[in-house]
Amino acid sequence: MRWIYVSPHLDDAVLSAGGLIYEQTQAGQPVEIWTMMSGFPPEEAISPLAQVLHYQWGFPTAEEAIRGRRAEDEAAAAIVGAKTVHLDFLDCIYRRSADGSWLYAMGVFDPPVDEEAGLPDQIAAALSARLQPDDQVVCQFSVGRHVDHVTVRRAVERLGRPLWYDVDLPYAFNHPEEVAPNTAGMKESLQAVTETGFRAWLEAIQAYKSQLSSIFESPEGLLEAIRVSWRDKGGIGLWRHE
Repeated sequence: MRWIYVSPHLDDAVLSAGGLIYEQTQAGQPVEIWTMMSGFPPEEAISPLAQVLHYQWGFPTAEEAIRGRRAEDEAAAAIVGAKTVHLDFLDCIYRRSADGSWLYAMGVFDPPVDEEAGLPDQIAAALSARLQPDDQVVCQFSVGRHVDHVTVRRAVERLGRPLWYDVDLPYAFNHPEEVAPNTAGMKESLQAVTETGFRAWLEAIQAYKSQLSSIFESPEGLLEAIRVSWRDKGGIGLWRHE
């Protein structure tokens, strides 16, 4: 039985559940992190928003950005003992409409546009082709409403199989009011994370060197917020429908 963490981007699964992934792999359970939006865009598909982000991340081209982020993901996953699978769907910052305009030129927190109504089905088909009957699938709630998180959740829920959910970090730190509506009607299973697992989690997060400056107010603030959450709960929650 594998645990499959479906990650919208090249960091989401480890950010949200790295300590739990470590505990699972240490217990001998096979864990894989499947990142959906990790494809290589053509160089001409670089929006002004993508250019700004590439500059922040320290990558001069889109190819180097994706290649570098994939390498960071592999390094982080190795720290917590997981295998990585990188699928070729494009991050929203690279996606264009049929007329060539940028679908998410104004930001990544806009709702999915009608033109992408078929994208969840495409992602679901790619997942279904790889999943085995006994796999335990973990999906993110899409707290924070990043368009790619919303799209991936819709895709996973199209699979028609039992799912586990985890809370998107660090978005839940900025939008705590969204956690209760997302978990309503579900039962939480608190998964213990040891001190060793917690340290491995923090080390894995820091492997995403290019991303730390853009995913939270500061790297130190992110690590402290995770430290407080772990100290208060003693682990990481997984939810599922009762």
